Amino acid sequence: MQKKDKIVASVCGAAFVLLLIPPVTDAFISLTAAMPFVMSFIKFAILATFGECLALRITTGVYYRPGFGVISKALVWGVLGMLINVAFTVFGSGTPRLLTSLGLLVPEATGFSDRLLTAFAVSVLLNSLFAPVLMVAHKLADLHIASGGGSAFSLCHKPDVAGLFRAVDWDVMWGFVLKKTIPLFWIPAHTITFMLPVHFRVLFAALLGVALGVILAFASLRSRKD
Repeated sequence: MQKKDKIVASVCGAAFVLLLIPPVTDAFISLTAAMPFVMSFIKFAILATFGECLALRITTGVYYRPGFGVISKALVWGVLGMLINVAFTVFGSGTPRLLTSLGLLVPEATGFSDRLLTAFAVSVLLNSLFAPVLMVAHKLADLHIASGGGSAFSLCHKPDVAGLFRAVDWDVMWGFVLKKTIPLFWIPAHTITFMLPVHFRVLFAALLGVALGVILAFASLRSRKD
């Protein structure tokens, strides 16, 4: 492990320990309740962007390079984080009502099996109906940022949507990112997410953004190999 990796690991460890301190935890919960969308923006802007930096480290050996567009990526992830919060609210509230209407869940059920069934159902619907759109949208934004040399001003320019769709490696997007990671990783991971208290769900989802960075790294390596 190189010195820069040790520094990154130390910072991540310190941040995790800091969050476990009761006053910090209480402040985090209060801020999340008071400003849910602002906090979603911040969580994803930091953690999911770090995931992409980690992906870059895996694929190229560095955490940053000219044209990578850290600021642009952070802004995009922040917006996506707010949309994820919207999706969590919609699916998290609507799925229990759907299960109840189908006779699969007793209203106000709080048992572990009921919570597990609800969390799994939310995860399946979320990852079937919302996640593919999110992943493709992120890929298009990523390609648009790359076409602008990573500059934050690239987000102010009108994207060539048709051209961006043509530039997507659909063999990897469909064959790996969508077809494999959704059923094998994201559905189980988000089942755990929806078993957590509400105020920790978006944070855990943002932490999964780091895992997404690793997944994108493997997707990139696979694309190069192909």
